[in-house]
Amino acid sequence: QVQLVESGGGSVLDGGSLRLTCTLSGYIGCLAWIRQVPEKGREGVAASWNTDFVSYSDSVKGRFTISRLDTDAENALYLQMNSLKPEDTGMYYCAARRNIQTGPRCGALLRSTDFEFWGQGTQVTVSS
Repeated sequence: QVQLVESGGGSVLDGGSLRLTCTLSGYIGCLAWIRQVPEKGREGVAASWNTDFVSYSDSVKGRFTISRLDTDAENALYLQMNSLKPEDTGMYYCAARRNIQTGPRCGALLRSTDFEFWGQGTQVTVSS
């Protein structure tokens, strides 16, 4: 079992920036950020497989950057969000899935959001 804890959410104005952090209790290769919007449901935002592969939804490509830190001492996942828009508002979750062998297979999980472990979420609100 891996624990995931998100932080860094908040309220910003249209065009602002936020950086989300997910602290993990262990290493897992396939990690992602997923957001939940009440009117639209769950949307995969960005995925990272080891340090070799990243993938983004079309709605955030060019504005968001996913990165990760994997050392003997700590494991973390980050999401740098720039040029934020009101439609980026939602609850952002860090998610993980074991036993994914390739980057593209991890990226494909953004469509199904079929992840094994989830954090508690952090709220992002963007006002116009």
